Amino acid sequence: MDKFGSLFETIGNFFTGGDQIPWCDGDVIAGCEREVAEASNGDSDERKNESIMRLSWALVHSRKNEDVQRGIAMLEISLGNDKSPLHQREKLYLLAVGYYRTNEYTRSRQLLEQCLEIAPDWRQALSLKKIVEDGIAKDGVIGIGISATAAGILVGIVAAALSRR
Repeated sequence: MDKFGSLFETIGNFFTGGDQIPWCDGDVIAGCEREVAEASNGDSDERKNESIMRLSWALVHSRKNEDVQRGIAMLEISLGNDKSPLHQREKLYLLAVGYYRTNEYTRSRQLLEQCLEIAPDWRQALSLKKIVEDGIAKDGVIGIGISATAAGILVGIVAAALSRR
């Protein structure tokens, strides 16, 4: 149960304004998977859904890409099954975290924009959107640097070829 306490503390720290997106370890994921399995044995739909949301949260916050991908798949499947704006907002946000973790910044930003349509002043989504936009900008700068380097190499090759003539 200490792992669950750690999970909830991490979530609590994030909601209170931490700038870092928390990571989740395999022990917490395994605990959430056990909780989902237990909830599937006759518990109410609400308890099952809460367990699945906790597992989804843990998966998209994992350091392992395969866990993140599994969390994304679970959230995408469940997104259409729930019409509650609050649940939609949470699922969109978690999907955005997952796509951010997989460096799919454009998709993450799109999901955050949908999330912010539901809750325009949700600080958590606004913070992640800034992080995502910083990632997009960083990727753009890296892309420009790679293009400039490639152009420089090409110019060097052409110059070397012309000087040998």
